[in-house]
Amino acid sequence: MSSQPSRRYNQIGLDRLVRLKWLERTAYLFLAQNKATAVKTALQEDLQGAFRSNNIKIRGSLDKTITILMRIWVRPPYDLHPLQREGLKFLSLLPREDHIAVHWGMAMAVYPFWGAVAAHVGRLLRLQGTIAANQVQRRVREQYGERETVSRRVRYVLRSFVDWKVLKETSEKGIYTAGLSLAVENVALIAWLVEAFLHTHPNGSVALRTVLDSTSLFPFRLSPISAVHLTAVSGRLDVLRHGLDQDLIMLRTESRQAAKGGGS
Repeated sequence: MSSQPSRRYNQIGLDRLVRLKWLERTAYLFLAQNKATAVKTALQEDLQGAFRSNNIKIRGSLDKTITILMRIWVRPPYDLHPLQREGLKFLSLLPREDHIAVHWGMAMAVYPFWGAVAAHVGRLLRLQGTIAANQVQRRVREQYGERETVSRRVRYVLRSFVDWKVLKETSEKGIYTAGLSLAVENVALIAWLVEAFLHTHPNGSVALRTVLDSTSLFPFRLSPISAVHLTAVSGRLDVLRHGLDQDLIMLRTESRQAAKGGGS
């Protein structure tokens, strides 16, 4: 039987716009020691204005949106609980402008589809400076299957990127340019983002250079850091020297065992 994390890599899950201010609100409600049911009730009250309609489908969107927000910060998969706890700690300590990196990492870990779309967006921005929605949709369909639902959900993620200001719409429909570019210099936060990145990869080990340069983290410029430094600040990361000049970074064995345990 496949474990919970392995299923996560193949699922899309994101079928609604995820506004940054909604994720921030969700995290703060949970940081204030509210139970999950209280967080959900508060979000229903806070967000209903954005979904107020007699149309049942639109009202259903509110519930689906809250489910996504709760899954990221309140009820993440079991194997992501340590990542969630440290992420919440960062949100309570870091200046507001750094919060976007924390929300990004958690969204990517819970929904690898977010990171998959980001990887194609970032790659295209590097190559040509702009992206077309249909280019991203085509590449993601190659990865997740030729389904119309894939294209539709890519659109939700792109709209979320615009809301987060990491993409900017142009005057031409469906064409975007790069938005915010944020430097990340906090070593503990870089280690946490590396951990979040590893949770999006089924094999759980990636060359450190690959992680730091990954286009799935395209809005962020991570300061150079050695694998030894990373493992010194994070007890959940391990390093394997591969050849003379390449370090593989991976989740520690106990973290991987927790992941395999799924919801146990």
